Amino acid sequence: MIHIKRFIDRIAHVESRVGKDVVMTLVDARALRDELSKLLADNCKLLEGVTKQVETIQVEVTGGKF
Repeated sequence: MIHIKRFIDRIAHVESRVGKDVVMTLVDARALRDELSKLLADNCKLLEGVTKQVETIQVEVTGGKF
């Protein structure tokens, strides 16, 4: 998450100076890409696990003496 944090800090710095462009080295851009890709892949795995674990609860309501 360090590369994402650095990117956010760079954007904030450029915005504070009313800049229009953010410049990154190729090494930093690749590291950011890799970190984002890993987070997205992990998120997809988590979402697949959640959808597979959907539990059905059956409720039966009877009138009793009503």
